[in-house]
Amino acid sequence: MRTISLLNLKGGVAKSFSAVNIAYELWRRGCRVLVWDNDKQGNLSKAFGRYDAGQTAPVTKILSGDWQRPEKLIQPTDYEGMDILTSNLSLFGASFRLLAGEQDGQTERYRRFLAAEAEERGKTIADKYDYCIIDNPPDIGINVVNALAVTDEVIVPVKIDEHALEGLDTVAEQIADARVFNPSLALKGILITVYQNTDGESAGLEWLRQEWDNAKSKNYRRYPILGVIRYSGKVAENSFVRKPIYEYSPCCAAAQDYKKFVSSYTGIGR
Repeated sequence: MRTISLLNLKGGVAKSFSAVNIAYELWRRGCRVLVWDNDKQGNLSKAFGRYDAGQTAPVTKILSGDWQRPEKLIQPTDYEGMDILTSNLSLFGASFRLLAGEQDGQTERYRRFLAAEAEERGKTIADKYDYCIIDNPPDIGINVVNALAVTDEVIVPVKIDEHALEGLDTVAEQIADARVFNPSLALKGILITVYQNTDGESAGLEWLRQEWDNAKSKNYRRYPILGVIRYSGKVAENSFVRKPIYEYSPCCAAAQDYKKFVSSYTGIGR
């Protein structure tokens, strides 16, 4: 299973929206996908119509170690072959208690879950899926540390403005620290979101590209641009129907850009 985390210390960068549509595009290509809501706000859970504020969330139980049969925590979505681990505000309390308790294996909770034996004999939970897409909150709490412990690649959604790269070095430092317990963890680059081809944003995008070219020649830290997702008015409409953007408006710019991004990033064409 290839695990991709979406992470940015800034909010409002279409992180959850990107997680939904990346997962959907992978599913549309025939991949088995597990979407993991690692944010107490539960935006990913809401997007798939699986948010439940009245119960202890499955992700909370995983972080607390309060589970026995792992598949009981996984819910199907409306798309056969794509499942979800949901979250809600109960995750905040579990994170606090885990840090306060100073128990052993604080960074191993998510790894233990994915390594647990599935109902299908001889397989783990991770073996059931081709991809896991994790939507993380805009902070570095113990739940995010646990996510980084099981992540192969981090993508940072970025909205172009004067603070576009704010916090990226902090994310890079956290990833470097997390390599102590996950040596294969890689920061792959940034995904530009909500892009409007104005003079200002066009100049900002060109500056980012030049920074990456300069970084390659001077061997210092900058971040490759993995893709650009254009703004579309259909995205705002789509928030009310809670569907992947390709289902709601397949010809709109955002839908076409997520399709293009997933093809280029994974090498799986559609």
